[in-house]
Amino acid sequence: MGGGGQQTESSEPAKCDGVGPGGGRGGSAVYTWEEVQKHCHRGDQWLVIDRKVYNITQWAKRHPGGIRVISHFAGEDATDAFSAFHPDPNFVRKFLKPLLIGELAPTEPSHDHGKNAALVQDFQALRDRVEREGLLRARPLFFCLYLGHILLLEALALGLLWVWGTSWSLTLLCSLMLATSQSQAGWLQHDYGHLSVCKKSSWNHILQKFVIGHLKGASANWWNHRHFQHHAKPNVFSKDPDVNSLHVFVLGDKQPVEVDLAWSMSFYLRFFCCYYPFFGFFGSVALISFVRFLESHWFVWVTQMNHLPMEIDHERHQDWLTMQLSATCNIEQSTFNDWFSGHLNFQIEHHLFPTMPRHNYHLVAPLVRALCEKHGVPYQVKTLQKGMTDVVRSLKKSGDLWLDAYLHK
Repeated sequence: MGGGGQQTESSEPAKCDGVGPGGGRGGSAVYTWEEVQKHCHRGDQWLVIDRKVYNITQWAKRHPGGIRVISHFAGEDATDAFSAFHPDPNFVRKFLKPLLIGELAPTEPSHDHGKNAALVQDFQALRDRVEREGLLRARPLFFCLYLGHILLLEALALGLLWVWGTSWSLTLLCSLMLATSQSQAGWLQHDYGHLSVCKKSSWNHILQKFVIGHLKGASANWWNHRHFQHHAKPNVFSKDPDVNSLHVFVLGDKQPVEVDLAWSMSFYLRFFCCYYPFFGFFGSVALISFVRFLESHWFVWVTQMNHLPMEIDHERHQDWLTMQLSATCNIEQSTFNDWFSGHLNFQIEHHLFPTMPRHNYHLVAPLVRALCEKHGVPYQVKTLQKGMTDVVRSLKKSGDLWLDAYLHK
């Protein structure tokens, strides 16, 4: 994989129980956690998966999920994150072999930073059960019907104007239907982006690009670049883009997305071809702007009611379960809530198992709740109304803090 396993000058393995330096690419060297944790810088990155130590310094630049998401685990145990993000971990391990430089010393714990070993082991047992019971396998019919209802809304919105004209009331109804289809397309592309629908990753990528690009007019690369980081370290300053507002558009270290952006323009070409005959150019611009206004409110309320009122802090090196539960909460299940939020009312289960198809969240939720109760990890479930109210309370609290800082500067 291009020298990922080559050691730097500062990469000499620590001597543990009489085992000295050596190994290199052969992976026979033995390391302590103290040694591994030194390699957490941009130009020097190691991580641990299943007690194996890997030098990802060079490989990180070619990581399909992006350089940042893997770099966030430099110097840490990435076992749970590795399992969570890869639908076929055994296939991915083939690419890890050239990066292997050693393993943890026998006297070292499997987990860094004093994490609760019993909790980590119980969660891994839960994940094994989830895989064994087939909860990571999708039902294609569910997603076909879901895509069908989005396309039907698009067709009905256009047919409404074609048959009955462009009165204010019909135009408003058309806008509501388009905003609904746009929001639901957002939830669907999210499913494909997490590789939770098709068995082959390539098919998930193709369908995501179709839905987010042609049905929504956005960039799949831009979405994935930010969203994977959010899942890796939710609500962690400097690592979760959703709590960093310094940049409006983040496209990565290079600009490899020209085709992706060009494809997203096909949405606007199709939109203006459909609605220009009814509203003209400026009327069509006004229509899509209003639709975006409605959709953006829908999107923000749904996504932020699960995260914004929760803990937002700097890196605390928590285990996978505790980290995700401290940054997420659920909204009560109902047919409407499931549809309205794209099943993101099960935000806890989605964050613990990001490749799980959404129609299985409710099946794993009782198991997750039982595990949390066993280890004293808070498992929060709110009503839809309370979830939205808590967003306002959280913003007010932040506003009060800023006001206090301004008045006492």
